[in-house]
Amino acid sequence: MSRARELIDTILIGRREGEALYRRAFVVSAFGGITDKLLENKKSGEPGVYGLFAQADNEHGWMDALSEVGRAMREINAAMFDDAGDRNAADDFVRERIEGARGCLIDLQRLCSYGHFQLVEHMQTIRELLSALGEAHSAHNLTLLLRRHRVDARFVDLTGWRDETQPSLDERILNAFSDIDLERELPIVTGYAQCREGLMREFDRGYSEVTFATIAALTGAREAIIHKEFHLSSADPRLVGEDKVRKIGRTNYDVADQLSNMGMEAIHPKAAKKLRQAGVPLRVANAFEPEDPGTLIDAEPARSAGVEMVTGLPITSLELFEQDMVGVKGYDAAILDVLTRHRVRIVAKASNANTIVHHVDATLKAIRRVERDLGERYPAARVTARRTAIVAVIGRELGGLDVMLRGLAALKEEGIVPISALETGRGVDVQFVVRGEEKDTAVRALHRTFVESDTAREELADAA
Repeated sequence: MSRARELIDTILIGRREGEALYRRAFVVSAFGGITDKLLENKKSGEPGVYGLFAQADNEHGWMDALSEVGRAMREINAAMFDDAGDRNAADDFVRERIEGARGCLIDLQRLCSYGHFQLVEHMQTIRELLSALGEAHSAHNLTLLLRRHRVDARFVDLTGWRDETQPSLDERILNAFSDIDLERELPIVTGYAQCREGLMREFDRGYSEVTFATIAALTGAREAIIHKEFHLSSADPRLVGEDKVRKIGRTNYDVADQLSNMGMEAIHPKAAKKLRQAGVPLRVANAFEPEDPGTLIDAEPARSAGVEMVTGLPITSLELFEQDMVGVKGYDAAILDVLTRHRVRIVAKASNANTIVHHVDATLKAIRRVERDLGERYPAARVTARRTAIVAVIGRELGGLDVMLRGLAALKEEGIVPISALETGRGVDVQFVVRGEEKDTAVRALHRTFVESDTAREELADAA
């Protein structure tokens, strides 16, 4: 969305004229960095408006942060619109939403100063209210931009702004689309949808893909397309080189789930489930190469074995060792309870007689809290955490390729001794746990073996 003006010449309009402009709907996310300012920085965990409001140590902290969001949105408006009328309309929209949210938070803070009302009971609603501001801003801006280019675009606001009803997600979408003529109008839809299920409660910041998939399923779309700034490739081209990666071209939802687990979400797993059940294929395309078909994701298995992607994820390996664990039940359940309470995502796990290791994706603050809780529950145990990385070799069908053996040999040639290697036996991925600083080297080594080598090219050709 941060390159919206460029998209006019590619996926939004490009060479389309007349009827070809319509029979589509665009679901948009917030502009880059805006949701981080509204909630918290996704990578560093630095608090945004939501985090500062939750702390409530300094009232001016969250109010200043909200004003900063408004300023950042107006800067985007200034860069996006040449026409003064469009820019003023966009600024007025931002002012209404930001000040409306500010008034709501002030009133809530005042209400919760009385003992009968607890702020903690409303924090999830506040998170949804704030997050919705980003999607509403981007969808409204894109609608104005398309109208300036003589496209009959329609702003479809699913955020429930000043709406007193509590519909389900399906009801919210069906009501919004009930009077839209898809033959003559181009809906620009907010990625966030307010509904009684509470999208963020279950999906947190993956909600826009769930909205997107639900719209595709309910409208009987021929195809659902996710537009990115790059192709879905065999590895990160910035890491292994643009001349060495290859576009995947075709894969299935099983691989998409594995990519999601490795932090390379082609689509949220719950969104993929909606599309799969509705029989709607998914396409991941490069928004700036409109002539390229991208990668099709459907339910079809591979015709033969082949590696499709090599990717790595920085993680923390959390190890609990206790000599008396042997034959005693409950340790694993207790650890899972602590990880769940602190919202720590498990990427993989391993265990033996007296040791349980969870490889997790979490902030340092969350890990410290988990260590503290586990230490209190099991005072005789030794709980350690170290920064590591998982490097995964992924494909629809890996059977017969000896991925574990060949992968270990490739890592050995680079002088890398894996901490562990994991394989479920399903033939869709093999994971190697290495030291954190070895991640990039391991990805390059495995990519050379499974994608760039002559043997790999022959395997990929057979699997295509």
